Amino acid sequence: MFHRRCETFWRSRRVYSKHKEAVEDFRSILAQYQDKVYRLACAMLGDQAQAEDAAQETFVRVWKGLGKFRGESSVSTWIFTIARRTCLDALKARKQTVGLEALVEKPRHEPDGLDVTALLAELPDRAREAVVLFYLQDKSYEDVARTMEIPMGTVKTLLFRARKQMIASVANSRLLKRETVR
Repeated sequence: MFHRRCETFWRSRRVYSKHKEAVEDFRSILAQYQDKVYRLACAMLGDQAQAEDAAQETFVRVWKGLGKFRGESSVSTWIFTIARRTCLDALKARKQTVGLEALVEKPRHEPDGLDVTALLAELPDRAREAVVLFYLQDKSYEDVARTMEIPMGTVKTLLFRARKQMIASVANSRLLKRETVR
């Protein structure tokens, strides 16, 4: 009888210890990725309230899947894949196209008055998503490819075309400014 109690005690202590470690791991993940996941959700959903919901749902899914994480990719790739899928689920639910109004806390303006948010809004959805992940979230080509579930060559093509389109937009806007000054 005593042996059985001791065994139960040590088993419950191991479970508690594993749970405590999981909570600490989750707190660390939350602190590190909360803002990044929210910005990705804003970029994909275009609505702050829905982005908050999607970010919260992402971290619920991360918590539930923490014990199932196999380590085949980096933690950030795993989290961003969950976030992307959560946002895609939200988009399917509301049956709308991707927006960009709330990509960042404040609109990004370069010193010469360039509105980066407006430039990104002109891009096709997949190109915008690749640009956000690669340039704003500082993901590698491989991580972007894994997160978007597309080949790395496609990521490079999307980024090349996005840069080309943004350069053309900037050039056109500068030409228009020069013509209105004259």
